[in-house]
Amino acid sequence: MALFHKKKSTEKRAEAEAKRVLKLRERREKRKEDRGKPMEKPRKEEKELKMQEVEKPSREKKELKRQEAVPMRRNFDLATPIDDMIGLLLEKKKNVSFNDFKKKTGLDITSIEKIGLVLEKAGIADVHYPTMVTSNPNIGLIKHLTEKPIAKPAGEKIRDYDFIVDNVPVKVCIYESPKEQRPVYHIKKPVTSAYTQVFLDSLKEDISEKIPIEVSDIIDKKKALKLKERFFTIARQELEKYLKTIPPHTLDVLAGLMLQSLYGLGDIELIMGDSNLEEIAVNNSYTPVTIYHKELGWLKTNVTLPTEDSISTYSSQIGRKVGREITTLTPILDAHLISGDRVNATLAPISSMGNTITIRRFARKPWTIIDFIGKGHTMNIEMASLLWMAMQYEMNIIIAGGTASGKTSTLNALSAFIPAYHRVVSIEDVREIMLPKYMQWNWVPLTTRNPNPEGLGEVSMLELMQSSLRMRPDRIIVGEMRKKKEAEVLFEAMHTGHSVYSTLHANSSHEVLRRLTESPMSIPPLQIEAIDLLVVQYRDRKKNVRRTYEISEVETGVSEEHLQVNTIFKWQPRSDDWEAIDPASKFVRELNMHTGMTEAEITKDLQARAKILDWMLKNDLREINQVGSVMKLFYSNPDAVKKAAKDNALPKEVLGV
Repeated sequence: MALFHKKKSTEKRAEAEAKRVLKLRERREKRKEDRGKPMEKPRKEEKELKMQEVEKPSREKKELKRQEAVPMRRNFDLATPIDDMIGLLLEKKKNVSFNDFKKKTGLDITSIEKIGLVLEKAGIADVHYPTMVTSNPNIGLIKHLTEKPIAKPAGEKIRDYDFIVDNVPVKVCIYESPKEQRPVYHIKKPVTSAYTQVFLDSLKEDISEKIPIEVSDIIDKKKALKLKERFFTIARQELEKYLKTIPPHTLDVLAGLMLQSLYGLGDIELIMGDSNLEEIAVNNSYTPVTIYHKELGWLKTNVTLPTEDSISTYSSQIGRKVGREITTLTPILDAHLISGDRVNATLAPISSMGNTITIRRFARKPWTIIDFIGKGHTMNIEMASLLWMAMQYEMNIIIAGGTASGKTSTLNALSAFIPAYHRVVSIEDVREIMLPKYMQWNWVPLTTRNPNPEGLGEVSMLELMQSSLRMRPDRIIVGEMRKKKEAEVLFEAMHTGHSVYSTLHANSSHEVLRRLTESPMSIPPLQIEAIDLLVVQYRDRKKNVRRTYEISEVETGVSEEHLQVNTIFKWQPRSDDWEAIDPASKFVRELNMHTGMTEAEITKDLQARAKILDWMLKNDLREINQVGSVMKLFYSNPDAVKKAAKDNALPKEVLGV
């Protein structure tokens, strides 16, 4: 038995010796191949590394081969203690103890350890705890990140401005690009280093886990705003837990960036904060996001979304917040954001170039009639005073025009003329109408709803219009009249004594009549006669301006089956001014019939209103609630407002605003 064991041990030694010889041969062969090539490291360094491997075998499994240390490039403007830690690692080119980090950053040992563990989890660093109690824990860099270069736009700067979105300062510069032969929209936000960004991304999961979300939290507007505040607060608390030495302002900016990434639409949120924009369009992930600037029209931006999946994720997120879905089975989404902005989204292959998102930005400060007669130069004071009087005395008005010509803005501006003691019901696909605060106590805004994936739960505009008639409204505002059934209910409401206001796609008063009388609407001329005024809006695409093209009356022609248009005002493009074409006949006749006012009294009243509007313009009373305050006082004490306008009194003395 002893002989057997001796023989077995001899065989093992022989096998081990054979392996050793084989390894030596492999090394020799490798040396022959590498002969003549420059050595990657000096032999002395190689020996030192071998010694470290012998002395610290426990780290062999954890530590990756270090990359050549490169000085940290400052391609960012939002520095954090993490950047100081990485800078120290790159400077020393070896592991750095917690105590050295403490001296460099001012953070306590606990915070340094937490940051190190987060970076270790992300595969950036390695936290080493020595076996000896007297030794200090240390951190080593195992992955070097390259900072993305910040591209500088070419061309002459034609304008720049700043604004803040969720505590994040944003700077917009518009350059005349020689390459594009068009202005280019360049947006700049605070940028963190690649290492800080990895750290922020690692915290997102922890933040999300601390905020349980119910369906009602994202569908209800008030709850959604509170949820957004909670996201910001939790994000700030998490950051403060790690980065205790950074200033409060920097902490707010970092929390704002995380909020937009977690709860918002990323960089699109920043673009949406620009009040000079009307439209934001994402066409796919391969081309830049495009915007429609109020003064410069369509422009390219320096923002692109990383992938098609990111676009579809944003679309789904928007849909969830309004209780709707966008999937491959239902690849089209019409919705709105909490801010009121209208959204349309499509998924490939319906949109063959990629997934799309188009956001019609809702004005944070709605246009008022003072904006129209002032800086907008959309209409003149005489036209505005005529429309004011028509709104007060419950005349039916249809606002027509092409796409983006300002139909809804005009409807919204005229709605402020409704007396506060009238009950108002508005019906829209997406909420865009905004009334002054003094009117909201008796206002019922209704919105349609698309069916769910099973085809259930749809609420159409027709159903809402029929339901609104049972709410005893004095005024009905319909966002847009599209179908025959809707038009029939709308005209039925006019003939039953309700004042109705709506919009329609048409480019002139005559085109409005053709659209209503001809197929597919085919409304009888006798019913169409219930329309008192037609207001037609026009958008000059070349100059990017909007004008009220004409204001007309609908009159009965030579027979009851024939309608004709009486144009009161018409825009003259050469002079960019308005010409009074024919005197208002139906307008005067209706007022005389229902109020007893003579033509002379009506003219005097119109002049008084024009004087009030001019006074409001001179005193810059153009906010929606400022206009509302004037209207509220006018309907309770018209002589006080007329006197204030005549004497050019200060608004504060009259209104307290």
